[in-house]
Formats: sequence, C-alpha cells, structure tokens
Amino acid sequence: MLITLKNAYKIVGGNELFQALNFELQAGQKAALVGRNGSGKSTLFRLLTKEESLDGGDLFIQKGLSIGYLHQIPEERNDTGYDYLKSAFHALQQMMEEMKKLETAMLDPEQMEKALKQYGELQDRFTRAGGYEMESMISQVAQGLNIQSLLNQSCRHLSGGEKTKLGLAKILLEKPGLLLLDEPTNHLDLQAIEWLEGYIQQYHGTVCMISHDRSFLDHTVDGIMEIESGEIDRYKGNYSSYEKQKEEKLLAEFHQYQEQQKKIKKMKEAIKRLRQWANEANPPNEKLFKKAKSMERALERMEKIDKPLIDPKKMNLTFHTKDRMGKDIIVAEKLHKSYASRNILADLDLHIRYRDRLAIVGENGCGKSTLLKLLLKVEKPDQGTIRTGPSAKFGYLAQNPLQDNDEHVRMIDYFRSFIRVTEGQARHILAGFMFYGYDVFKKIGQLSGGERMRLKLAIFMHQGINVLVLDEPTNHLDIDSQEVLEDAVQGFEGTVICVSHDRYFLNQCFNETAYLVNGQLHRYFGSYEETNHHWNALLEEQKSVTVKKEAVKAAIKPESPSSRPESLEVQIEEKEQQLALIEEEMERKTSSSDIEKLEKEKRALAQDIDKLYERWMEA
Repeated sequence: MLITLKNAYKIVGGNELFQALNFELQAGQKAALVGRNGSGKSTLFRLLTKEESLDGGDLFIQKGLSIGYLHQIPEERNDTGYDYLKSAFHALQQMMEEMKKLETAMLDPEQMEKALKQYGELQDRFTRAGGYEMESMISQVAQGLNIQSLLNQSCRHLSGGEKTKLGLAKILLEKPGLLLLDEPTNHLDLQAIEWLEGYIQQYHGTVCMISHDRSFLDHTVDGIMEIESGEIDRYKGNYSSYEKQKEEKLLAEFHQYQEQQKKIKKMKEAIKRLRQWANEANPPNEKLFKKAKSMERALERMEKIDKPLIDPKKMNLTFHTKDRMGKDIIVAEKLHKSYASRNILADLDLHIRYRDRLAIVGENGCGKSTLLKLLLKVEKPDQGTIRTGPSAKFGYLAQNPLQDNDEHVRMIDYFRSFIRVTEGQARHILAGFMFYGYDVFKKIGQLSGGERMRLKLAIFMHQGINVLVLDEPTNHLDIDSQEVLEDAVQGFEGTVICVSHDRYFLNQCFNETAYLVNGQLHRYFGSYEETNHHWNALLEEQKSVTVKKEAVKAAIKPESPSSRPESLEVQIEEKEQQLALIEEEMERKTSSSDIEKLEKEKRALAQDIDKLYERWMEA
C-alpha cells in the first residue's frame, strides 16, 4: 500500500466536505477519481500531497515515495521551457557537477589515482541512472506532447495551458513512484492525448488521475474510485466497465430498497391490526398489545436502506430554434489569416448548410479557434470572403466563456443582463442548471470553470439561437453535464460547428469531421473514430514536406557567420511584437490591477529585448 487515508475529516468554506472518508492506493495501480464538480476530487489530491491539512483523520504515506502532482493551475517561473524540463534531472545534474570537479582533480598527480577511482564509480552510477539519455528523453516527451516550440521561450510569457503542458512534461521526466494528474488532457490536442495514453499504459509506477475525458479513462485505467456525498465507492475496470457496474449496483440497491419498503409496510399494517384487535377485545388483550410493541421495536431497530439516487440532478438543457433557415448558413471562400508573419489559414474554403453537424479537429495552434472567430466575424480575414445566411442567429461558446471584467458581477445579475426576466424567474431557470439557493448570488469570479460553462449554457437556451458554435465545450464540465450537453446537441434542430479534443463527444455528436492541417480544411463524412486515419496521413505528408524544405534550405544556404545575428534578429522581432501587443492591451484595460500586471510584463520584455540587442552587437 503506497497511501492510506483513514476517516478523513475536512471542512471547506464552513461546510463539511468529508466526514469519514477512506482512501487507498496500491503499488502499480492505475486508477481514476471521478465525481461531480465540487465533490472534493482536487481537495483530496491536495490532502495526499499535504498542500492542505486534514481537519481530522490519519494519512499514511510509504516511506521514500516520490509523488509527482500535476496541478490544474500551473506554477509561475522565469526560466526557459528547456531549463524547466532539465530541472527534472536534479540528481543527475548534481552528479555532472561532481564529475566536473573530479575531472579537475585528475589533473593533479597527487589526487589522480583517488579521483580516477571515484570518477569511475560515479560515472557508472550516472550511466545506470540514464544520465547520457537526458537530452533524448526531453526531446521524446517534448515531441510527444507537441511542446518543442516552448523549449526556447521564457515560462513567464507562456499561457496557462502552455505552462500546464510543460508541468506535465516535467513530471513525466521525473518518473515518480506515484503520478497524481488533475485533468491532464485539458490543454492537449488529440495527437498529444493519444501519445500520453500510450505513455501511461507503459508507465511502471502508480497513477491516479482526475479526468472527465471518458475515452482517455477507457484507455488508461484499471480501476475507478467515485466520490459521492463524501464517500468513495470502488469499481474494477475502465470507465465503460464502471458505468455498467454502477447501473447494475443501483438497480440491485433499488430492488433491495423496494423489498424493504414492502416489508416495512407489512409490519406497520400488522402493528395497526394487532392494536385494533387488542382494543376490540373485552377486556383489552394485553398479549396482542405486547406483540404489537415488540414488532414496533423490531421496526425501529431495522437498519433502513436509503433510497438510491437512480437519476441524479442534471442540467435541464434543451436548445430551441425559433426560425426556419435557408439552405446555406456559411459560405467562406479563399480565407487567409496570418499573425506575426506566420500563416495560420491559407486559401481555406468552407460551406456550411442547414442542420450540418461539423467537428473541426487539429493540432494546438493550427488555427481552429481563429477560424471560428472569423466565421462569427469577431475577427476579419486578411483575404477572402465570408457570407452568412440572413436568418442565422449564432450562439458562441468560447473556451473561457465569461470575461475578466465580469468577475465582480453577481451570477443572477449577469444572467438577467442577457435574459429579461424577474429575479424569481431567473432563480427558477438557474435551478434547472444546478444553481440552488444562495448559489445564484455568487460573484462570477467565485465560479469554477464548470459553473461558468453551465451559466453560459443557461443563457444560450433562452436566446433562440439556430447555429451553435462550440469551442472545447466539454473542457470544464463533469461527466453528468457532458452527457446532458451531448443529448442537447443531438436533439438540436439547427446547425452545429464544434472544435473539440474530446473523442467521446466527437464520436457521439458529429457525422462530419474536418481536419485543419497546414492552413487548410480537409473534410470527410464520418465521426472522428471513422476518419482519423485521414488525419494521420495528412500529418505524415506535412512532416515529409517540412523535412524536404529544410533539406533544400540547407543545400542552398549553408550555415554562415551571419546566421547567429539573423537568429537573434528574429528573436528581437518576436519580442517587439509581443511588446506592441501588451501596449495595445494596456490601452484597452480599465482595471488598475490589470494595468499593473501588464506593466510588469512590459518591463520584463523590455529587459529581454535589451539583452538580445547586446548579444546581437557581440555577434
């Protein structure tokens, strides 16, 4: 047993989250922790790593166990992505420093013999520990998670998703005895998710993860632990197996409950009859009274079975279209879009018709979200045209559905700013999305990612939209809410365009899949599962073309002394573009805290640019 948690008691925000929770992890186990949002999954991980303390109970951790914990919110760092990943090999780097010292000592004739012996022993340990494979391991993990472009960038300037991917890479390189992964697939594209699946399948340590990605769980775990009402139920097998077992268990428990209810009813009727007969006797029959009292005591002693929750409360989500639409919804022709001299979309065509169900799939950074913003006319293309049907009413669900400047607005006020209803009507509608009682008065800034998504969906449902545009809609939803969203999308009578890396959702809801590769869409009839072999072929072709181009460049333009200044000039140009974007952002912001944060980033960038100019002058 690696970890044992006994009778855990934990209070969060004045409420009892766990009263007497028991949890165990065995060596070699690959398990998933599942449960509704707010059930305490992430809190449990923080208790296991002692980032939070228990309010009661005991925690036992095997002596010497190394734990790697992937947080949902990444840590702040100032070094480069490569230096951060290299810090995973702390012990090996210490050995390298010691070997350098011994190399110096070997030059001294008096110390040479002793130093040579120590060097040989240390080098042997260094080799066995994989010291000469550090670079190849970093390269393998970076390539698998598709983060090669982050290695030379400062962590300070990376997005939250990019920092999370680096954090995952570092943990995988450390190879701890226990991996605790909190939503590891949230910021990965499909290629990286499938690579991570293979990595976990081959991993020799123990893995426990929190994930709402059902396909990922099906391919990686051999046990499910479900947190519900502060208790853990254990199931053997993957997620699909757990669903079947849970259904069978609930039906069996419901049958037991029904049988006990029948028995209780019969006992109550018998007690009533005995009392009636005892009273009707002349004189009253004491034996019958005693028998009735005895049966009453037996009924009180009986351990009552709680009624199983067969259908837990879910979102009441049904999208309605108001108007019949024309045949053509969107016609986009010859779209071009570039950022910072990099082509994102090139000569792209797209024709969306009434009731189309199109999934758009691609690697991170290939331009999927940009394409959605162009179709919605949030951004303009550099070239090309986009025409939309005159009766098209779009509902756009972005990856981060609520804006930062809404953080201090109450949920109910935010909802009523979109939907004109009374406060009572608003509370009734929000209750259908699992916001009960005083929940509706929470500030937007206090809501979790899943709660923000549910609030946006509540607004959507009452706006009479006929074109749904979804950008990673399942990212922050628990599995129950994902299932409700799937049902709603399948029953929606309008048109749906969706970017997602959730394979289960893609396979359930979309009969057409378009792969965005090298700035162009390649569209196929069929779900992701039915068509992804086309994507793999396209990516292989893209790699082949890139290799050929690099070979041609190398043949035509051999490396020259000017190559280093040219490389620095490119870096300076990129930094100056980032600086210009920050200055533009500062002009738009009104919050003093936002401006102060951006000013800090601006100063740091200016320092980086000064250092690059110094290196350029030297070169």
